[in-house]
Amino acid sequence: MSATLAEPASFAESIQKSRFLARAWPVESTESALAHIAQCKREEASHHAFGYRIGQSYRFDDASEPAGTAGRPILQAIDGQGLDQVVVVVSRWFGGIKLGAGGLMRAYGGAAAECLRRAQRRELILMQRLSIALPFAFESALRLIVHDYAGHISNEAYDESGFSCSIELPLAQVALCTQRLRDSSRGQALVSGASIG
Repeated sequence: MSATLAEPASFAESIQKSRFLARAWPVESTESALAHIAQCKREEASHHAFGYRIGQSYRFDDASEPAGTAGRPILQAIDGQGLDQVVVVVSRWFGGIKLGAGGLMRAYGGAAAECLRRAQRRELILMQRLSIALPFAFESALRLIVHDYAGHISNEAYDESGFSCSIELPLAQVALCTQRLRDSSRGQALVSGASIG
């Protein structure tokens, strides 16, 4: 089971007179990750390197540090702790002493890893959205079943053929819930859907 952060976190340390500030946020979209990165880049610092992972989507940037010394170690810190839906920005204020490629990798990766280690986490529950259509007579049964499986109903509509809606369920409950819907509607519930992560 993967996890994300329960709340934003930060960690600061000084290495060879350079100051490193790692900040991490839970994010659900690339746009949200980029907004946090842009906010950090408005601050005065020598470099703002970052990495993020949102499902299969990921990105990292060395922020003008030597290639592979900042962004990739940040992303490796995220992946190494099994986190998802997380962005980490590590800002550096240069103190006049060069750290070398190995030193930079350890500094950026280490600050990111320590920030994430100290952060509060929460389990990431994968959800699936389904579209449901059924006769009016089974609407109340549908509402009870969705509630029983910790789901949510949206996009409700009525027409001459019955009731339709979207439901969002924890992925682990989809098979049980859809089977119960089909059983309770005597096979008249039409169910289709796609994973939403």
